[in-house]
Amino acid sequence: MTWAIFGTMIFLLLLGFPMMIPLIAGALIGFIGLFGGFGQIETMVQQIMAGIRPASLIAVPMFIFAADIMTRGQSANRLIDLVMTFVGHIKGGLAISTAGACTMFGAVSGSTQATVVAVGGPLRPRMLKAGYNDNFVLALIVNASDIAFLIPPSIGMIIYGVVSGTSIAELFIAGIGPGLLILVFFSIYSYIYAVRNNVPTEPKATWAERGTALRRALWPLGFPAIVIGGIYGGYFSPTEAAAACVLYALILEMGVFREMGLKTLYATAKSTGLITAVVFILVGAGAAFSYVISFAQIPQHLLGAIGIDQMGQYGVLFTISIAFFIGCMFVDPIVVILILVPIFAPVVKAVGLDPVLVGTIITLQVAIGSATPPFGCDIFTAIAIFKRPYLEVIKGTPPFILMLLTIAVLLIFFPQIALFLRDLAFGY
Repeated sequence: MTWAIFGTMIFLLLLGFPMMIPLIAGALIGFIGLFGGFGQIETMVQQIMAGIRPASLIAVPMFIFAADIMTRGQSANRLIDLVMTFVGHIKGGLAISTAGACTMFGAVSGSTQATVVAVGGPLRPRMLKAGYNDNFVLALIVNASDIAFLIPPSIGMIIYGVVSGTSIAELFIAGIGPGLLILVFFSIYSYIYAVRNNVPTEPKATWAERGTALRRALWPLGFPAIVIGGIYGGYFSPTEAAAACVLYALILEMGVFREMGLKTLYATAKSTGLITAVVFILVGAGAAFSYVISFAQIPQHLLGAIGIDQMGQYGVLFTISIAFFIGCMFVDPIVVILILVPIFAPVVKAVGLDPVLVGTIITLQVAIGSATPPFGCDIFTAIAIFKRPYLEVIKGTPPFILMLLTIAVLLIFFPQIALFLRDLAFGY
């Protein structure tokens, strides 16, 4: 039965079906084969509905909607201008500004693909004009977008929290340290690249220009204050923070900046609805599929085959990291989280690992895999947005992937990179 389930899924993927179809097909075959025919289809539907029932999932479309409103309005560009005025003049400053802008936009969007669009669109032409090689520029944008998956709010962390039953608020706070560490690594590399390639610097902004940029960015800077400050201060749950972000984005773009009208708002809501529908179908199908593989004891057989029961905490963390990294090189991150988290959950509990640490490592590996060849989803987003060939987009990625994997290893051996702020915020 296991071979029938996975064989069918691989066959459908090779035929080019979207990932939701193989997931549903695998779950359907499992319910028919394991539970005695078509009489259990009703149970499958119940599992699908159970998968999308958690209230925490309401945060996903809310954060997507808020990010889409920002991207179509002025908020994203104002954040980018703020970063540029402070670091654009130093060696490699434009590249550092790009990584910094990805970090700031990630504090609102929670989506790597939205960050590629919002930051890459305005900054790539400026970097090319300044003398940066396009391979470096594309790789920087694609990989710096990973920070958005770690800096709260993170859609990946929301999905992990729902599947594993881990506190989403704790996951959000734990993602800040690794996200900032990625920014530091990328900034150092950008400086070295600019020095080695003699890239000219941007004109230094005056303090008056910086003050103007700061005043223009004060309203958009309210987004991370709502998410991080609201959750940390106990004013909002993650779901309530997401709803507050949408309201705040509407007030800014329609009331304060007057950048968005009702027609644009309708188009934005429609786009968010389409994305949300895909996400929720994946979540529901993933829940049904997880039910099947758990009943068939597939996780126990797979993990037993690699001897994970004899591994210590480090061995388990490295195994999890490798599995999620490889998985996201081929499949959508949400699907990988939905399938693999239930498989590793018993082992994580058995060896006494902190689920928040595990969630942070998984989120990082998912983000890395999303920007890694051959099929990382952020690569294809960049291809679509920048109209560049596949090989050109991936050519400059190896140094960035190496830095990200180094950070993943550091996170395994020094978990306080993630847990320090969590422990401070929640009194552990």
